[in-house]
Parts: sequence; structure tokens; C-alpha cells
Amino acid sequence: MNFRAFRGIGPVSEIGFGLWGMGGWTGSNDDESVAALERAVALGCTFFDTALAYGQGKSEQLLGRVLANHRDNTLVVATKIPPANLKWPALAEYALEDVFSRDHIRKSTETSLRNLGLGSVDLQQFHVWSDAWAGDDRWQRAVDELKREKLIRAFGISVNRWQPANIIRALRTGLVDSVQVVYNVFDQNPEDELFPVCRELGVSVIARVPFDEGSLTGTLTPDSRWPEGDWRNLYFTREQLAETLRRVGALKRDLPPGMTLPEAALRFILASPDVTTVIPGMRRVRHVDANLGISDGGRLAPDVLARFRRHRWVRTHVIV
Repeated sequence: MNFRAFRGIGPVSEIGFGLWGMGGWTGSNDDESVAALERAVALGCTFFDTALAYGQGKSEQLLGRVLANHRDNTLVVATKIPPANLKWPALAEYALEDVFSRDHIRKSTETSLRNLGLGSVDLQQFHVWSDAWAGDDRWQRAVDELKREKLIRAFGISVNRWQPANIIRALRTGLVDSVQVVYNVFDQNPEDELFPVCRELGVSVIARVPFDEGSLTGTLTPDSRWPEGDWRNLYFTREQLAETLRRVGALKRDLPPGMTLPEAALRFILASPDVTTVIPGMRRVRHVDANLGISDGGRLAPDVLARFRRHRWVRTHVIV
């Protein structure tokens, strides 16, 4: 496992673990989820990203079970504060006090700490954001209090999907240690404005949705459907699924011999020196073995990387 420096925390595994799926996605199994987490620890993964909103604390509690078995390990835990109005994504017209009031920030953090069985969390993040709030010192004071009281070590923000520049004003306050952003072979937009600012300010980058919610695993078909209530039905509408599969097919034709689609997806992200860690969702041991094995120091050949860059897909319809 290779490691990269994370601001305010120290080295973390360049491939981390995203826990959204085990919070209640269709097909999740708690025993399998715990086994996957344990396997990740055994293979050297040190960065685990969860959120209070994932299954109303369920994924935090599952992670807490695993953390209790590894008190001597240097495992880094990141979680997130949900918007108090429970609306994703954040819109500029929402009042800050209705989304991230001081009391909500503190109570959410205290709840997450109980779920995780911890006295302090390494990284606390806002789960949504609008840069319209950047200059409001109320959230700034609340975050500073959490740091001074050592309830958190570092603070980050998870930005709205396909709006990577909607955080730059907040980054320039100097209070934000990390940004979590959708970045993958299709979604290369963060390279335009966000990554240069993160590089300038020394802000760490967590790349989320490396497999485009499953399309870049190569497992989707034109007949893919999910049970009622599964949010992927909103993400992959019939029209969007058809276009996605067309683009996945084109990407497959550019894969080097012997390289799988998931491997290509992760190696593309790791090719960026601006990325600190990437957090694929993994609910089964076999996925952990395959994904963490990509952190072997190997890098894409320049011509392969150039071919992958041609698959950029600019999407603007914002969905969580």
C-alpha cells in the first residue's frame, strides 16, 4: 500500500474505503460489510470515510465495531455532518442557519463520535456546501471550536456533484483542510479550477465516486434496475443509463490488454498528484482485494492516460 500526505492528519493510504453502500444500499449485508472492513485493515488501508447520514448512523456503527478491534492501528476516520434541512444538494438560497447551525454541527459531531466509539474523529466534513456561505463566520467559529476542543483533528467539505468550483471561496478562508469531490475518468472537471487551488493552498483531495456509481465496474446492462427507493434509479434513468453504457463501451475499447475497467478507473485517479486518497465503495472481500491491489506503485503509460482523458464527460444536472 502506498501513502500520501493528508493535511492536518499525516500519511494515509492512497486507496481508502467509502462506506456509503453499507449504510443501507440494496444488497448490503452487515456481516459481509464488516468482513470487508477487516480485510481492508489487514491489507494496509488506513483511511475510512463514512457519514452520519449513511443509514442514519448505521455505517458509522459498523465501522465502530471494526475500530474496536484495532485500537493499536493508526486508522484514520472521516465522517460528515448532514444538512439540518436534509436537502441534497445544497442551494445558494438556503440559509446557513437552516443547514449548518452551530448547535447542529456540534450535536451531529457528538452523535457520530458515539456511533464510532471514539473521543475524537480525524476528519469532520460538511456533507453539502454552497460557497454563498463562505464568508459567514458562524460556521467558521463552530469548526474552530471543535478543533480547539480536540473533538476533530481536521475539517473538510464534500462538494455537490458536478460543481467542483463551488468551494473555492471557502478554501481561501484557510479553515478547510480537505475537499471531497467526484473525480473519475468521466468526471474530470475538478482539474480545471479546483485542483490548482488545492495545490496552491495545500488542501488535500478525497476523490469520491471513482466507479461512477457502478458504471465503471462494467457490471451494468441496459436492463439494470434497482428496487423502489434505491437512489440509483434517479441517477441511472433509462436515458442516462443508455448514454452511460455507450460511453463505457467506448472506454473499454481503449483499455490496455489485460487491464480491467475498475483497475483503469482507479489508476486514472491515482495518476493525479493532486489526489490524496480515493474512496471506492467496497461491501465484499473480493472487491477489497481487487481494489487495494491497485496501490502497487504502477502508473499508467502516458499514451494510455492521454486516451483515457478523451473520455471526459461534462455533466451539469446536479444530484447528490
